[in-house]
Amino acid sequence: MVGNRNFSRPSWQLPESCATPEEVFFNRRQFVKLLGGTGIGAGLSGFGGIDFAEASEDPSAGLYPVSRNEAYTIERDITPEELSTTYNNFFEFGSHKQISSAAQALKIRPWEIAIDGMVDKPFVIGIDDLLKKMPLEERLYRHRCVERWSMTVPWSGFSLAKLVELAKPSSGVKYVRFETFQDSSVAGGQKQFWYPWPYIEGLTIEEATNELAFMVTGVYGKPLPKQMGAPLRLAVPWKYGFKSIKSIVKITFTQERPVSFWEELAANEYGFWANINPDVHHPRWRQDLEQPLGTNERIDTQIFNGYAEQVAHLYEGLKTEPLYR
Repeated sequence: MVGNRNFSRPSWQLPESCATPEEVFFNRRQFVKLLGGTGIGAGLSGFGGIDFAEASEDPSAGLYPVSRNEAYTIERDITPEELSTTYNNFFEFGSHKQISSAAQALKIRPWEIAIDGMVDKPFVIGIDDLLKKMPLEERLYRHRCVERWSMTVPWSGFSLAKLVELAKPSSGVKYVRFETFQDSSVAGGQKQFWYPWPYIEGLTIEEATNELAFMVTGVYGKPLPKQMGAPLRLAVPWKYGFKSIKSIVKITFTQERPVSFWEELAANEYGFWANINPDVHHPRWRQDLEQPLGTNERIDTQIFNGYAEQVAHLYEGLKTEPLYR
């Protein structure tokens, strides 16, 4: 634990009466900052009386738990499941943290993922067929939000490199573009016209094939709950959490650098790279300290979130790029 250094009280400790929208964008170029949250008791096993494991009705449940890959273990305690599954950013369902109840409206079967762009042969594959083709494992990863809270999560899934291999991209591919679902009939946040729906994210092909890039299908030894991005999300633990796109329906291999959801809204604050750096601060959040979810600890943030050994080489020769936003 390190000194306070003006670190604000975490929003999950606030009473419900203090709740305000986290961030509301009134158009695509201007923010109005309204931060807040509601209290979440550490003893809760769900939200609003919902048992997320039962509500998911996920036919892949029999695949979990999977074996842990001991190459991806860390020194921190795992964040309690009742916290990480009830304190979520998922703007498709609202611009606040307590969207877990609303997210249960998402239908995750049938679910198909389109693979297209510069590939040997574009195809569409159902999530359960994809799971049959992939070697599932569990990895413990740090997750660091740009808002300065963090968590440690036992993700289950498979290496993104394996999916790249399945897609058989052409030699000229430079980027991988990810796209989430769009259905405002179940995702009320998508009715907010000032957002550039659907949510888009992207990686370079080198980032996508790095050993750390991980496609998540489960967590805590169970299928991934809807509020965490079921049935398929990305985890890139050396980048801020907004890069880890949820509920993916399309993956495109391309020569053009994707313009991400947040980059389109505010490119000077949320750039393409978004690599974690304690010395490069967001306009509203210092990045040198972080607070593990559900604790009063203030700990030092590490360059690349502690994964420099695995990823720093990806950014050699890119000194002119804004790598840390």
